[in-house]
Amino acid sequence: MTINIHRHSLLSRLLIGLLCVAPASFAADKTFVWPNGAKAAVNLAYDDAVPSQLDNAIPALNKYGLKGSFYLTLAADTISNRLADWRKAAADGHELANHTLFHYCSASGPDRSWVQPDNDLDKIPATQLAMQIRLGNSMLHAIDGKTERTFTTPCGDLKAAGVEYLPLVKNEFVAIKAAFGGVIPDMNTLDPHMVTVAVPVDVTGKQLIDMVKEAGTKGTMINFTFHGIGGDHLVVSNKAHEELLKYLADNKNIYWTDTFLNIMKYVKEQQAKK
Repeated sequence: MTINIHRHSLLSRLLIGLLCVAPASFAADKTFVWPNGAKAAVNLAYDDAVPSQLDNAIPALNKYGLKGSFYLTLAADTISNRLADWRKAAADGHELANHTLFHYCSASGPDRSWVQPDNDLDKIPATQLAMQIRLGNSMLHAIDGKTERTFTTPCGDLKAAGVEYLPLVKNEFVAIKAAFGGVIPDMNTLDPHMVTVAVPVDVTGKQLIDMVKEAGTKGTMINFTFHGIGGDHLVVSNKAHEELLKYLADNKNIYWTDTFLNIMKYVKEQQAKK
C-alpha cells in the first residue's frame, strides 16, 4: 500500500533554518536537574517509517550506542514489508511511537496542495481520528508488546474537521509532540502534551550540534524530528546525521540522549515534585 507522505510548508523550513542558527539567548534553567549531572536532554526522533530510517538511521544509532524514537505511520509500506526490522529495533531499545494510521494533514493550510482528498484532516471527524489513534496503539502493542506510548501530530495540525482532537487522546500518551519550535525554553513550565520539535532539513552537522549546545546553555532539551536520513523525503544527509551522533556519543556526560518516552517520564516526575 502506497501512502502520500507529507511535505512540510515553506514556512516550517524557514523556521527550522532560523532555529539552527539562533543564538543561545536564554539563561540556563538552574532549577531543573537532569540525571547524572547532564546539562540537557536530547531526543532523536524519526517520523513516517520511511526505509532510510531502517537502512541508515538505526545502524548509525546502534553504532554510537544511542536510542531513538520512531514515530510510525502505521499504513506505511515498511510496516507490512519490514515488520521484523521494526521488532528488532524495539528489542534493541529504540522507541516505537504513534504517528497515526494514515498521516492525515489539513489541506487548508499554506503550501498544502499535495494533500490528497482521502488524507485531508479537514474532512475526518475528530472522534473518528481518535479511534484510529487508539487502534494505532493496539497495533504498536502487537509489534513490541509495550503499553506506554508517545505521539507526534502529523504536520503539526491540531484540528480534525475543525475540532481539536488531542483532548480526546491525550490520556492515552505519556507525552505528545504537537508544535514546531526550537530548544525548550523552560522545563518546569513545559506542557508534556504540547511539546515542540525542530524539524531539520538539508542542514549541516554543525548546525545540529549548535542546537544541542544551545540546549546545554539553557539547561533544557532539544527534540529533533528527522524524516529521511540519506534518502526518502525532507532529507538530512548521512554525514550530518552521523556528525551529530558522534558528538552526542563523545559527550554523554554532558547531554542525556534517550527516547522521548524515557525523557518525558523523567520530566513529569520532576515536575510533580515541584
